Amino acid sequence: MRAVVLLSGSGTNFQAVVDAVSAGRLTGVEIVAVGTDQPGAAGLHRADGLGAETFVVDPKDYDARAEWDAALASAVAGFEPDVVVCSGFMRILGAAFLERFGDRTVNTHPALLPSFPGAHGVRDALAYGVKVTGCTVHWVDAGVDTGPIIAQRAVEVREGESQDELHERIKVQERSALIEVLQGLADGAIKFPSTGD
Repeated sequence: MRAVVLLSGSGTNFQAVVDAVSAGRLTGVEIVAVGTDQPGAAGLHRADGLGAETFVVDPKDYDARAEWDAALASAVAGFEPDVVVCSGFMRILGAAFLERFGDRTVNTHPALLPSFPGAHGVRDALAYGVKVTGCTVHWVDAGVDTGPIIAQRAVEVREGESQDELHERIKVQERSALIEVLQGLADGAIKFPSTGD
């Protein structure tokens, strides 16, 4: 299964997937490219160090969001992926991208959706005072973290812990859930939504 990873930051989820492939804990998955919307994203350096192909589609290079979205879709299509993995990719994908890859793009989110969608899931969960939060792996659609849920993991909130401490514990479960979902897709145990494949 050919995978393109999209990231905006440090790429720790991407690194976890690579490590799982290298260790034989994730089989049948090949990361063919890593793309970003941020030219200086630290995750690109991780990809370079692993010999993975990389690409940048910077929104600043486009006059309109739709143009950027179409360019991103075209760049991803060049690698002929079976699945696209949004791993800390902090932009909403638009119509052009979803038309081509909406039925095979997964995203990770650090909360138990549908609660606390958006860029501040950990902060919002803590502010609300929940005792349990967690992470979600879901299919991407046109909304903000509204796509069908594939997998979730619960994480108990510890008394007095900081947002950063909680987020680090959630990330551990997020990486594990993402690897489990990718293995399920590669094995056919998890079906792609539109095709049933």
